[in-house]
Amino acid sequence: MLAEKKIEVELHEERYWEPTAEFLRRNPAGKVPTLKFDGKFLADSQAICEYLEERVPSPPLMPSTAAARYEVRRLVFWFDDKFHGEVTTKLVHERVNKRIMGQGYPDSRNVKSGAQAIKQHLDYMENLLENRRWLAGDVMTLADFTAAAHLSCLDYISDVDWNRSVVVKDWYAKIKSRPAFRTILADVIPGVPQPPHYADLDF
Repeated sequence: MLAEKKIEVELHEERYWEPTAEFLRRNPAGKVPTLKFDGKFLADSQAICEYLEERVPSPPLMPSTAAARYEVRRLVFWFDDKFHGEVTTKLVHERVNKRIMGQGYPDSRNVKSGAQAIKQHLDYMENLLENRRWLAGDVMTLADFTAAAHLSCLDYISDVDWNRSVVVKDWYAKIKSRPAFRTILADVIPGVPQPPHYADLDF
């Protein structure tokens, strides 16, 4: 969202599983991201995004009507709560986070559960996108960025079956081709190499 709104930011790596006293002072919840903006520290990704939307309204990533904003927030919560709990934590946490954090091997039951759940979520996204240009309506919003954030993590470990839905793949290709997404596509996790298709815009 920062890149979409052309807000320059200096990134700092924070190992939230090894929180420092300084980090906990900035964000007692001990979670990332934390953003210093307007001379204050902001926490929680969606609260940060809505704050930035109000401070830097162009280009807009929230609709102008209450009903449309409701739909964006509903989908944001869907991905950050339901999708995260049923898919992201079961696949990314088991396959990547545990390795980085030294918490042992993946739990095969969780991996199997996440692999099954993502199919249902992709089908739900397809249902939305068959009647809409973007997830929440006719314009790109914070809902699209939220969904893409989860899917990009899963795509990094090749856990998204893009053959399951042409419309979902086309939607992700539109997000993936945006200049704001380039830094994400350049990410590399130490010890976990990118799959060949990850940064390919014609995947």
